[in-house]
Amino acid sequence: MAEKRRSGGGTVMPDSKSVKAESDTEFLSQAGVAVLLRDALLKLVEARSEDPIGFLAEHFSNLASESESGPVGGGGGGGGDGGDPQENTVEEQQQLSRALWHLSLAHHSQRSAFSNNIRVAYDLLTQCGSLRRVPGGVQGRIYTEMLQCLCSEGGLSGTTAAPLLRRIRCHDYEAVPFELFRQGVQTCAAFADYIRKSQCLYAAVASRPERPAERSLCRAVLATLEEALDTSHGADCARFLEASAKISPAKLAQAMADVRGAGEQQEGPTMDAREFEDAAAALFIARVRVVI
Repeated sequence: MAEKRRSGGGTVMPDSKSVKAESDTEFLSQAGVAVLLRDALLKLVEARSEDPIGFLAEHFSNLASESESGPVGGGGGGGGDGGDPQENTVEEQQQLSRALWHLSLAHHSQRSAFSNNIRVAYDLLTQCGSLRRVPGGVQGRIYTEMLQCLCSEGGLSGTTAAPLLRRIRCHDYEAVPFELFRQGVQTCAAFADYIRKSQCLYAAVASRPERPAERSLCRAVLATLEEALDTSHGADCARFLEASAKISPAKLAQAMADVRGAGEQQEGPTMDAREFEDAAAALFIARVRVVI
């Protein structure tokens, strides 16, 4: 029996399991699966998502969407300034959604990851609109729309965001270079966080949820906030947010105690949350350079 097994020209048949393993590895390598998974995991680590499965599902859904639509402007219609205006609008909205998704992957405090995501968003948006493939940057109209979406997704109301947007938006026909794009994105992201912090400050000075906070206390807190903002230097608006974080509970308590010690009455004029938020927002916006 052993001789029969050895007969047959001496050909050694490869092990089927080994062949299958090599075939699987080759398939995964050719499909680029390892790179896809590595990139997805890096994005997940950067974002620190509380829902990893949902995050990865959305990540691969976006990749699939980009793959189906192909390179921006690379489809039919010549990819020039002509073509169907309706198709161009749909394409712009798709690219805008993708850009916003990339910007949501990391908090602006994660500077390296956030900066990388800003670059990805910028590259996406430079490839759509009437300035497609024209050097200069993102079309002003698309840039302004993106800032509005960023503010909205950051929880800012239209009335709160409007004064800031008036300072940093560009004309529709302008080309927005990367540095201006980066500053605009960082400003909106920092402003959204700053407003949330100011809302927490108001809650801290409101003695009862059903009654507005005392105006004297609100003014003291706003003065402390302004002082903290004035300690920041440089053009990076994120420093304003870092400065506002210097208002520790002890410093806040001291400001309130100073008002009490000055003989203010327990019950006096009040300031509602809307007025306080507007005043806090004005402190931030006044330090944002106007785009001319």
